Amino acid sequence: MRPLPPLILLSALLAPVGATPPVVAVDFDTVIHPITVDILTHAIEQAQHDQAPCVLIRLNTPGGMLQATQTLVERINASPVPVVTFVTPSGGRAASAGFILLLAGDAAAMANGTHTGAASPVLLGQEMDATMRHKVENDTAAAVRSLAARHNRDEVAAQATVFEAKSFTSDEALNLRLVDLVVRDEHELLSRLEGREITRPNGAKMVLHTAGAAVVDYTPTLRERAVLLVADPNLAFILLVIGGLLLYVEFNTPGMVAPGAAGAILVLVALLALSVLPIRGAAVGLLVLAVALFIIEAKAGAHGVLATGGAIAMLFGALLLVEGPPEMRIHFSTALAVTLPFALITVFLVSLVVRAQRRPVVTGASGLLNETGVAHTDLAPAGTVRIHGEFWNARAAEPILRGTPVRVSAVDGLCLNVERLGAGSQPPEP
Repeated sequence: MRPLPPLILLSALLAPVGATPPVVAVDFDTVIHPITVDILTHAIEQAQHDQAPCVLIRLNTPGGMLQATQTLVERINASPVPVVTFVTPSGGRAASAGFILLLAGDAAAMANGTHTGAASPVLLGQEMDATMRHKVENDTAAAVRSLAARHNRDEVAAQATVFEAKSFTSDEALNLRLVDLVVRDEHELLSRLEGREITRPNGAKMVLHTAGAAVVDYTPTLRERAVLLVADPNLAFILLVIGGLLLYVEFNTPGMVAPGAAGAILVLVALLALSVLPIRGAAVGLLVLAVALFIIEAKAGAHGVLATGGAIAMLFGALLLVEGPPEMRIHFSTALAVTLPFALITVFLVSLVVRAQRRPVVTGASGLLNETGVAHTDLAPAGTVRIHGEFWNARAAEPILRGTPVRVSAVDGLCLNVERLGAGSQPPEP
């Protein structure tokens, strides 16, 4: 079990004897994904340790991953502490996966002005043929019927959110017995839950005692906060691209250190964020292909044809990278805003490297080939020559007098093979 924060332990020690323990609240105000499972698991552990009367899940989500939602329902059913689901604040929603979680609560409530529903598997991010869609729809419908029946809620209305993608306002959901309460705020919710008898999934009867209870928000762990911070696939994609560019700069200019360190950190953070999301292998292949086309364009000079193909491959790779509902995918605007600058910068950097590699050597002995100078001594056949202010041992195939302009025809270790410059050649400036 995760150790509890010191402030929570201190508040438990200082609480008056006989006082109602605080309710542990957790917010689901983003897309449902695997890190949400960890957060709920730890919140339930904290509530069990504090002997809280219940765990309060605040819902304001557009939906999320079906597999993560199924795991969350399992955690709620297995919780030793009653779980209350609450759609809040006014104007919020519990759509798609959020509706399933709302049904899973031992007590379900909505704030005035909220709405819920639209639990169709299509909105849960499944892209499938007609047969597979029919199977998943039936499976999801069976799941919501089971949850509704377990908590004495309307099975027909719950099923309509799957097959017909229906949504309901808070008042409609109350009239259809999809939720137990419609309240103004948390204070009213806890007051009206006082003395309410609930039936746990194992059949056990429990009575809630929540009147006057304080509400303590669950504090996510450092890892959970870090993943939540970058869990947005748009931000993760941007960090991945920037980190890749910085690593490329470091590999081509070793010793700068800063770009390499920053690039490695950004890439690792992006991979951490993407690791909790369902990634398509084909989309990763498109991104790799895009980078390869950018590099080939810079080396081969295909007049922008390969770069254009790389940009298209990267754009589609980014859009298809995350296999999930629209809220979890990389936005088209983000993909376009990242792809075009990345393509231009990559082609530019690679072209600089290619031109530098093709440039003739201008340092050391090899850089003296075809350079001109002046015979410092008579070459008969050996002597010395002066080239760029430096004196080199030289050898000539024919005698050359001192002061005669010469050209380096070959380099043999530390000795230069020279020949007389042709008629009309001008000696270099001394």
